[in-house]
Amino acid sequence: MTAVEEEDGKEYRWETGYEKTWEAIREDDEGLLEGAVAEMVQRAKRRRLEALSAAAGHVRLGMMRHVIVVVDCSDAMLDQDLKPTRQLCATKLLCSFIDEFFDQNPIGQLGVVVTRNKRAERASQLGGNAQKHVAAVQAHLSRPEYCAGEPSLQNALELALTSLRSLPTHASREIVVLLASLTTCDPGDITATIESLKSCNVRVSVIGLAAEVRVCAALCRETGGSYSVAMDDRHLRDLLREHVLPPPSLKARAAEDEAALVKMGFPHSANAQQGQLSMCMCHLDSPATEPADTSASASASASGCKLRAGGYFCPQCRSNYCQLPAECRVCGLTLISAPHLARSYHHLFPVRPFSQRPAVGAETGEGEGAAAEAGVRAGWCFACRKSLAAGAVGDKFVYECEKCHEVFCLDCDLFIHDTLHTCPGCTTDQRTFQQLST
Repeated sequence: MTAVEEEDGKEYRWETGYEKTWEAIREDDEGLLEGAVAEMVQRAKRRRLEALSAAAGHVRLGMMRHVIVVVDCSDAMLDQDLKPTRQLCATKLLCSFIDEFFDQNPIGQLGVVVTRNKRAERASQLGGNAQKHVAAVQAHLSRPEYCAGEPSLQNALELALTSLRSLPTHASREIVVLLASLTTCDPGDITATIESLKSCNVRVSVIGLAAEVRVCAALCRETGGSYSVAMDDRHLRDLLREHVLPPPSLKARAAEDEAALVKMGFPHSANAQQGQLSMCMCHLDSPATEPADTSASASASASGCKLRAGGYFCPQCRSNYCQLPAECRVCGLTLISAPHLARSYHHLFPVRPFSQRPAVGAETGEGEGAAAEAGVRAGWCFACRKSLAAGAVGDKFVYECEKCHEVFCLDCDLFIHDTLHTCPGCTTDQRTFQQLST
């Protein structure tokens, strides 16, 4: 570095993205930090709300998602930059991600692939049972001695592609890679694997735990995925949550595929006392040979037995399945339940973003009269009944529904758009409820 560059005071490349958060905290007149901390929390919530508003739009989504999670189980997972270790931190966050994934994508399917010792193995098959996948993650990542050797990114992608290649055209194919190592030991040319993924319309996203890797950036760029490097455990949690909601369909697939009806079946369920012993198609490849207990159908699913009583029978070929959603192995019919389809409906028609209004008594120079003219008709939140005064709500703004004109606080606004997916004011108003139902 020359003397001129030193006088300019330019930062190094690894310092440019560093944010000194402690400098943003200021004490109030009484010497307390509660107001500054509350303001930072509200600012983060507003950024989340802006992201939800930007995502809402007429975008074609991949609703029937099939996601393969590739987990790096090499020696790099034993590093302690994520406390207590990368392995334990990733295990906890992955289990939380799996539960949240099936909560937001009830008709989606997920599988887990691990890579270690230059090889890749399938921890769990594609399926809709969240407990099965959580148990697989805990079994492979809870033991420190399991993490060994180097990962093989190419072997893991090839193994994941074998499960995604045979899916129907309307299915959304995704791979999420959690990579801790800076190296990969591949048996061949990984660019050929990238071309295979691209030709099969498989979106690959990578979350790095160490630093950016060039081959991962090229992989995500060619397949239309996202590439991020986690800075800490909270950032890693946020990066995993970005893959919970259905992503927009790839441009290549959206241009090729035309809108068409997808044939689905709603299986008939039978109790263990009513049904006879039949072959469970979910565990057809299971090595278990012991017969299932006819008194409890759940025990058969847990033990992996092929013969079981009760379950869900395909309305087209009468094949037996112990869990939904599933794709019939005999006739190829997609089997789901009515609640699963209803819970997936809100992604296609999300709640519109609420309008931001100044709170009563905010420091924007607007009093109660100006706030009332802006749309604040009441002094409390319609959902949680909390006071909407600027001092009580802890924010300078409140949020109003454009249909029913009810006012909500920021916490209720986030809850409505993230979890509830329906406006309480619109559902309780007879006029707006009739408009929604028609």
